Amino acid sequence: MNLAKFIDEFLNYLSLERGLSPNTIMSYRRDLHKFSAFLDKCKVGNPLAICRDDILTFIYALKDKKLEPSSIARNIVTIKVFYRYLASQQYIKSDPTELLESPKLWQYLPDILSVEEVERFLNAVRGVKVKDVRDRACFELMYATGLRVSELVSLKLVDCDFRLGIVRCIGKGQKERIVPMGKKAQEALDRYIKQARPNQLKKGKESKCLFLSKNGTSISRQMIWKLVKHYACMAHIKKQISPHTLRHSFATHLLERGADLRIVQELLGHSNISTTQVYTHLDKERLKSIHKKFHPRP
Repeated sequence: MNLAKFIDEFLNYLSLERGLSPNTIMSYRRDLHKFSAFLDKCKVGNPLAICRDDILTFIYALKDKKLEPSSIARNIVTIKVFYRYLASQQYIKSDPTELLESPKLWQYLPDILSVEEVERFLNAVRGVKVKDVRDRACFELMYATGLRVSELVSLKLVDCDFRLGIVRCIGKGQKERIVPMGKKAQEALDRYIKQARPNQLKKGKESKCLFLSKNGTSISRQMIWKLVKHYACMAHIKKQISPHTLRHSFATHLLERGADLRIVQELLGHSNISTTQVYTHLDKERLKSIHKKFHPRP
Protein backbone atom coordinates (compact mmCIF):
# COMPACT_ATOMS: atom_id res chain seq x y z
CA MET A 1 0.00 0.00 0.00
CA ASN A 2 1.35 3.46 -0.86
CA LEU A 3 0.17 7.02 -0.50
CA ALA A 4 -0.24 7.87 -4.21
CA LYS A 5 -4.04 7.75 -4.22
CA PHE A 6 -4.32 9.86 -1.06
CA ILE A 7 -1.71 12.36 -2.29
CA ASP A 8 -3.64 12.90 -5.53
CA GLU A 9 -6.89 13.40 -3.62
CA PHE A 10 -5.20 15.83 -1.23
CA LEU A 11 -3.69 17.86 -4.08
CA ASN A 12 -7.08 18.05 -5.81
CA TYR A 13 -8.53 19.34 -2.55
CA LEU A 14 -5.84 22.05 -2.34
CA SER A 15 -6.53 23.11 -5.91
CA LEU A 16 -10.32 22.94 -6.05
CA GLU A 17 -11.35 23.65 -2.47
CA ARG A 18 -8.62 25.97 -1.23
CA GLY A 19 -7.65 27.53 -4.55
CA LEU A 20 -3.88 27.29 -4.01
CA SER A 21 -1.60 28.28 -6.87
CA PRO A 22 -0.05 25.67 -9.21
CA ASN A 23 3.42 26.53 -7.85
CA THR A 24 2.34 25.86 -4.26
CA ILE A 25 0.66 22.59 -5.24
CA MET A 26 3.79 21.52 -7.11
CA SER A 27 5.83 22.07 -3.93
CA TYR A 28 3.38 19.94 -1.93
CA ARG A 29 3.57 17.22 -4.61
CA ARG A 30 7.38 17.10 -4.55
CA ASP A 31 7.56 16.97 -0.76
CA LEU A 32 4.91 14.24 -0.44
CA HIS A 33 6.42 12.07 -3.18
CA LYS A 34 9.77 12.35 -1.41
CA PHE A 35 8.15 11.30 1.88
CA SER A 36 6.25 8.44 0.21
CA ALA A 37 9.46 7.15 -1.43
CA PHE A 38 11.18 7.23 1.97
CA LEU A 39 8.40 5.15 3.55
CA ASP A 40 8.62 2.64 0.69
CA LYS A 41 12.38 2.39 1.12
CA CYS A 42 11.90 1.76 4.84
CA LYS A 43 9.34 -0.94 3.96
CA VAL A 44 6.58 0.69 6.00
CA GLY A 45 3.64 -1.66 5.45
CA ASN A 46 0.81 0.80 5.98
CA PRO A 47 1.71 4.50 5.57
CA LEU A 48 -1.66 5.42 7.08
CA ALA A 49 -0.60 3.79 10.35
CA ILE A 50 2.73 5.53 10.87
CA CYS A 51 3.68 7.21 14.14
CA ARG A 52 5.50 10.39 15.09
CA ASP A 53 8.84 8.56 15.28
CA ASP A 54 8.55 7.51 11.62
CA ILE A 55 8.21 11.16 10.63
CA LEU A 56 11.13 12.17 12.85
CA THR A 57 13.27 9.50 11.16
CA PHE A 58 12.42 11.08 7.81
CA ILE A 59 13.34 14.54 9.10
CA TYR A 60 16.70 13.29 10.39
CA ALA A 61 17.30 11.68 6.99
CA LEU A 62 16.76 15.07 5.36
CA LYS A 63 19.24 16.63 7.78
CA ASP A 64 21.79 13.94 6.93
CA LYS A 65 21.43 14.91 3.26
CA LYS A 66 22.45 18.47 4.23
CA LEU A 67 19.18 20.01 3.10
CA GLU A 68 18.71 23.69 3.87
CA PRO A 69 16.78 24.31 7.13
CA SER A 70 14.12 26.16 5.13
CA SER A 71 13.58 23.07 2.92
CA ILE A 72 13.29 20.81 5.97
CA ALA A 73 10.82 23.25 7.54
CA ARG A 74 8.70 23.21 4.39
CA ASN A 75 8.67 19.39 4.35
CA ILE A 76 7.47 19.31 7.96
CA VAL A 77 4.65 21.75 7.20
CA THR A 78 3.63 19.72 4.13
CA ILE A 79 3.44 16.46 6.09
CA LYS A 80 1.47 18.12 8.91
CA VAL A 81 -1.10 19.58 6.50
CA PHE A 82 -1.38 16.28 4.62
CA TYR A 83 -2.04 14.14 7.70
CA ARG A 84 -4.40 16.73 9.11
CA TYR A 85 -6.39 16.34 5.89
CA LEU A 86 -6.34 12.53 6.17
CA ALA A 87 -7.65 12.78 9.73
CA SER A 88 -10.40 15.20 8.68
CA GLN A 89 -11.54 12.72 6.03
CA GLN A 90 -11.39 9.89 8.62
CA TYR A 91 -8.82 7.92 6.63
CA ILE A 92 -6.81 7.71 9.84
CA LYS A 93 -7.98 7.49 13.45
CA SER A 94 -5.37 9.85 14.86
CA ASP A 95 -3.00 12.40 13.39
CA PRO A 96 0.66 11.32 13.91
CA THR A 97 1.83 14.91 13.41
CA GLU A 98 -0.35 16.33 16.18
CA LEU A 99 2.50 16.37 18.70
CA LEU A 100 5.12 17.24 16.11
CA GLU A 101 6.47 20.71 16.77
CA SER A 102 5.96 23.22 13.99
CA PRO A 103 9.29 24.50 12.66
CA LYS A 104 10.36 27.94 13.83
CA LEU A 105 10.28 29.42 10.37
CA TRP A 106 11.64 32.75 11.53
CA GLN A 107 15.03 31.09 12.02
CA TYR A 108 15.18 30.31 8.33
CA LEU A 109 14.21 33.67 6.87
CA PRO A 110 16.67 35.06 4.32
CA ASP A 111 18.72 38.14 5.11
CA ILE A 112 16.82 41.34 5.71
CA LEU A 113 18.08 44.54 4.13
CA SER A 114 18.59 47.54 6.38
CA VAL A 115 16.92 50.81 5.39
CA GLU A 116 20.31 52.06 4.16
CA GLU A 117 20.79 48.91 2.06
CA VAL A 118 17.33 49.30 0.52
CA GLU A 119 18.27 52.86 -0.44
CA ARG A 120 21.50 51.62 -2.02
CA PHE A 121 19.64 48.89 -3.90
CA LEU A 122 17.01 51.28 -5.26
CA ASN A 123 19.61 53.91 -6.16
CA ALA A 124 21.44 51.26 -8.20
CA VAL A 125 18.30 51.04 -10.35
CA ARG A 126 18.84 54.29 -12.17
CA GLY A 127 18.97 55.46 -15.74
CA VAL A 128 16.66 56.83 -18.39
CA LYS A 129 16.33 53.83 -20.68
CA VAL A 130 12.94 52.10 -20.92
CA LYS A 131 14.25 49.07 -19.01
CA ASP A 132 15.75 51.25 -16.25
CA VAL A 133 12.51 53.16 -15.69
CA ARG A 134 10.54 49.89 -15.57
CA ASP A 135 12.96 48.26 -13.13
CA ARG A 136 12.89 51.25 -10.78
CA ALA A 137 9.08 51.21 -10.77
CA CYS A 138 9.06 47.43 -10.12
CA PHE A 139 11.32 47.57 -7.09
CA GLU A 140 9.94 50.80 -5.63
CA LEU A 141 6.51 49.14 -5.74
CA MET A 142 7.74 45.85 -4.24
CA TYR A 143 9.35 47.57 -1.27
CA ALA A 144 6.46 50.01 -0.80
CA THR A 145 3.77 47.32 -0.80
CA GLY A 146 5.44 44.05 0.26
CA LEU A 147 3.99 42.27 -2.79
CA ARG A 148 5.09 38.73 -3.58
CA VAL A 149 6.91 38.45 -6.91
CA SER A 150 4.03 36.34 -8.28
CA GLU A 151 1.61 39.13 -7.32
CA LEU A 152 3.80 41.79 -8.90
CA VAL A 153 4.05 40.09 -12.31
CA SER A 154 0.28 39.44 -12.29
CA LEU A 155 -0.65 43.11 -11.84
CA LYS A 156 -2.82 44.74 -14.48
CA LEU A 157 -2.93 48.42 -15.39
CA VAL A 158 -6.41 48.72 -13.87
CA ASP A 159 -5.09 47.47 -10.51
CA CYS A 160 -3.37 50.81 -9.85
CA ASP A 161 -5.48 53.68 -8.55
CA PHE A 162 -3.35 56.84 -8.56
CA ARG A 163 -6.15 58.99 -7.20
CA LEU A 164 -6.38 56.92 -4.03
CA GLY A 165 -2.71 55.89 -4.07
CA ILE A 166 -3.46 52.17 -3.80
CA VAL A 167 -2.77 48.96 -5.67
CA ARG A 168 -5.14 45.99 -5.84
CA CYS A 169 -3.62 42.52 -5.99
CA ILE A 170 -4.78 38.91 -5.94
CA GLY A 171 -2.77 36.86 -3.45
CA LYS A 172 -2.66 33.25 -2.34
CA GLY A 173 -5.99 31.46 -2.41
CA GLN A 174 -7.27 34.04 -4.93
CA LYS A 175 -7.77 36.52 -2.07
CA GLU A 176 -7.95 40.18 -3.05
CA ARG A 177 -6.27 42.84 -0.96
CA ILE A 178 -5.71 46.58 -1.25
CA VAL A 179 -2.29 48.02 -0.36
CA PRO A 180 -1.18 51.69 -0.24
CA MET A 181 1.74 52.28 -2.60
CA GLY A 182 3.31 55.43 -1.12
CA LYS A 183 4.54 58.60 -2.83
CA LYS A 184 7.94 57.33 -4.08
CA ALA A 185 6.47 54.19 -5.64
CA GLN A 186 3.59 56.15 -7.13
CA GLU A 187 5.97 58.63 -8.76
CA ALA A 188 8.15 55.85 -10.20
CA LEU A 189 5.11 53.96 -11.46
CA ASP A 190 3.56 57.05 -13.02
CA ARG A 191 6.81 57.77 -14.84
CA TYR A 192 7.00 54.19 -16.14
CA ILE A 193 3.40 54.12 -17.38
CA LYS A 194 3.62 57.50 -19.12
CA GLN A 195 7.19 57.53 -20.43
CA ALA A 196 8.52 53.98 -20.78
CA ARG A 197 5.71 51.46 -21.05
CA PRO A 198 4.30 52.79 -24.37
CA ASN A 199 7.70 52.03 -25.96
CA GLN A 200 7.46 48.37 -24.88
CA LEU A 201 4.18 47.75 -26.66
CA LYS A 202 4.38 46.20 -30.10
CA LYS A 203 2.97 48.38 -32.87
CA GLY A 204 -0.82 48.17 -32.96
CA LYS A 205 -0.98 45.93 -29.88
CA GLU A 206 -2.21 46.63 -26.37
CA SER A 207 -1.63 44.75 -23.12
CA LYS A 208 -3.53 44.70 -19.85
CA CYS A 209 -0.39 43.69 -17.95
CA LEU A 210 1.32 46.42 -15.93
CA PHE A 211 4.99 45.44 -16.20
CA LEU A 212 6.14 44.40 -19.65
CA SER A 213 9.18 42.69 -21.13
CA LYS A 214 11.02 43.97 -24.19
CA ASN A 215 8.71 41.75 -26.27
CA GLY A 216 5.60 43.52 -25.00
CA THR A 217 4.50 40.53 -22.90
CA SER A 218 4.20 40.32 -19.12
CA ILE A 219 7.54 40.31 -17.32
CA SER A 220 8.36 36.91 -15.78
CA ARG A 221 9.18 35.94 -12.21
CA GLN A 222 12.51 34.56 -13.42
CA MET A 223 13.44 37.95 -14.89
CA ILE A 224 12.62 39.70 -11.60
CA TRP A 225 14.92 37.24 -9.80
CA LYS A 226 17.76 37.98 -12.24
CA LEU A 227 17.26 41.71 -11.90
CA VAL A 228 17.36 41.55 -8.08
CA LYS A 229 20.68 39.70 -8.21
CA HIS A 230 22.04 42.17 -10.77
CA TYR A 231 21.14 45.31 -8.85
CA ALA A 232 22.26 43.82 -5.51
CA CYS A 233 25.67 43.30 -7.10
CA MET A 234 25.64 46.86 -8.47
CA ALA A 235 24.82 48.15 -4.96
CA HIS A 236 27.65 46.05 -3.43
CA ILE A 237 25.21 44.16 -1.22
CA LYS A 238 26.91 40.94 -0.09
CA LYS A 239 23.85 39.31 1.46
CA GLN A 240 22.07 36.48 -0.33
CA ILE A 241 18.88 38.21 -1.41
CA SER A 242 15.90 37.42 -3.58
CA PRO A 243 12.70 39.27 -4.57
CA HIS A 244 11.17 37.98 -1.32
CA THR A 245 13.88 39.84 0.62
CA LEU A 246 12.17 43.12 -0.28
CA ARG A 247 8.90 41.74 1.14
CA HIS A 248 10.65 40.61 4.35
CA SER A 249 12.37 44.00 4.63
CA PHE A 250 9.06 45.81 4.09
CA ALA A 251 7.42 43.94 6.99
CA THR A 252 10.41 44.19 9.33
CA HIS A 253 10.87 47.94 8.78
CA LEU A 254 7.18 48.59 9.47
CA LEU A 255 7.33 46.67 12.76
CA GLU A 256 10.59 48.38 13.75
CA ARG A 257 8.78 51.70 13.46
CA GLY A 258 5.86 50.61 15.63
CA ALA A 259 3.31 49.34 13.10
CA ASP A 260 0.56 47.14 14.56
CA LEU A 261 1.06 43.44 13.85
CA ARG A 262 -2.52 43.05 12.59
CA ILE A 263 -2.02 45.85 10.08
CA VAL A 264 1.18 44.24 8.79
CA GLN A 265 -0.69 40.93 8.54
CA GLU A 266 -3.34 42.58 6.38
CA LEU A 267 -0.78 44.33 4.18
CA LEU A 268 1.11 41.07 3.59
CA GLY A 269 -2.07 39.11 2.92
CA HIS A 270 -1.38 36.49 5.60
CA SER A 271 -4.46 34.46 6.52
CA ASN A 272 -2.92 33.48 9.87
CA ILE A 273 -1.25 36.00 12.17
CA SER A 274 1.25 33.36 13.31
CA THR A 275 2.84 33.67 9.87
CA THR A 276 3.30 37.41 10.42
CA GLN A 277 4.70 36.89 13.93
CA VAL A 278 7.92 35.50 12.47
CA TYR A 279 8.90 39.12 11.82
CA THR A 280 8.60 40.04 15.49
CA HIS A 281 11.01 37.20 16.30
CA LEU A 282 13.34 38.40 13.57
CA ASP A 283 13.23 41.96 14.89
CA LYS A 284 14.11 40.76 18.40
CA GLU A 285 17.09 38.82 17.06
CA ARG A 286 18.29 41.90 15.18
CA LEU A 287 17.94 44.07 18.30
CA LYS A 288 19.95 41.53 20.31
CA SER A 289 22.64 41.54 17.62
CA ILE A 290 22.85 45.35 17.64
CA HIS A 291 22.96 45.40 21.45
CA LYS A 292 25.80 42.88 21.51
CA LYS A 293 27.75 44.81 18.87
CA PHE A 294 27.44 48.32 20.29
CA HIS A 295 26.80 48.05 24.05
CA PRO A 296 29.95 48.70 26.13
CA ARG A 297 29.17 45.67 28.33
CA PRO A 298 27.54 43.15 25.92
